[in-house]
Amino acid sequence: MTLRRNRRTTTLALTLAAGLTLAACGDDTGDTDSGSGGEGDAGGASGTITLGFIPSWTDGLSTAYLLEDQLEKQGYDVEMTELTEAALLYTGLAEGDVDMYPSAWPEVTHASYMDEYGDQIEDLGTYYDNAKLTFAVPSYTEIDSIADLEGNADMFDGRIVGIEPGAGLTAATQDSVMPGYNLEGDYELVTSSTAAMLTELESAIDSQEDIVVTLWTPFWANSAFDVKTLEDPEGALGEAEGLHFLGTEGFAEEFPEAAELIAGIQLDDEAYGSLEDMVVNEYEEGEEADAIDAWIEANPEAFDTLIVDEG
Repeated sequence: MTLRRNRRTTTLALTLAAGLTLAACGDDTGDTDSGSGGEGDAGGASGTITLGFIPSWTDGLSTAYLLEDQLEKQGYDVEMTELTEAALLYTGLAEGDVDMYPSAWPEVTHASYMDEYGDQIEDLGTYYDNAKLTFAVPSYTEIDSIADLEGNADMFDGRIVGIEPGAGLTAATQDSVMPGYNLEGDYELVTSSTAAMLTELESAIDSQEDIVVTLWTPFWANSAFDVKTLEDPEGALGEAEGLHFLGTEGFAEEFPEAAELIAGIQLDDEAYGSLEDMVVNEYEEGEEADAIDAWIEANPEAFDTLIVDEG
C-alpha cells in the first residue's frame, strides 16, 4: 500500500522576510502551525512538521523529500515550505516559522548564521560528513588552481559566475577567496541563482569556452558537466564540513519519534549521490515522491532508521 502524500507547498519570496520575523511574536495560525508529538493513526506519531528548504540547492531539496516520505510514514503531516535565501531560512527556523532545515552547512559555510541564531536552533544530527565549497572550470581549461586565476582575467572575461547573493558560498568568495588570491579589481563575482549559473556553465561548455563557477560537493553537477575542481592552496573556501539536520528549539521534545528517526540518518557518498540523482535527474519536477519510492526500493538499508513501505 502506498501512503497518501499530504503535501502543501508554500513559496516564500524575499518580500516576506519581515513577515517571517513578525510571525514569531504571536499567533500560531496559518499553514505553518505545528502540532505536538504523540500517538497518532498511521505510524504512532501525530502533529504537523514544516520543512523549510531552498529548491535550487539540491542537497536540501533531496533530503526534504526523503524526510517528507519518512515522517509521513511515522504519522506526521508534513508541510513543505520553499524559501529563496539562507537568511530567511535561518530566521524562520530560529523563530519557529519552520520546524526543520533538512540540509544545513552550519560548521563553516553557514557559521555566521549559527553565530546569530544558534541559541534558537537544535542540531538534530549530521547526515553527511564530507561537504566542501569549490571553484570549478571546464576540464579543457588550462588552469588547475584558484591561484592561477590571478593574471588570467581575460580568459574568463573578468567574471566568476556564482549563485544566490545570500549563499554562504557567495560570502566565502567575496570575503575570503577574492582578496586571498588577489582577484579583486580584475574579476567581478556575478550572482543570481544556481539555475542561472548552471545555464551559463552548460552554454560555455557547449561552445568550448572558458568559464569559472562556484560549486560545491556533494552536488550532481560535478558529474553531469565536464568540469574539474580547482585546487585551493590557501584554504580560502574552508575545510570539509558536515551536512546537518537542524530543528527549531524544542523540536526533539515536541516531535520525539521524528527526532529519533532523523538522528539515525547517515548517508555515504554512494547513497547520497544516488538520492540526489534520483530526485533531480531521474524524475521530473512534481514526481519527487515517486523518486523517493524508487530510491528506497534500490537502497532498503541506506540508514538504520529507514522506514520501508509495507507490502
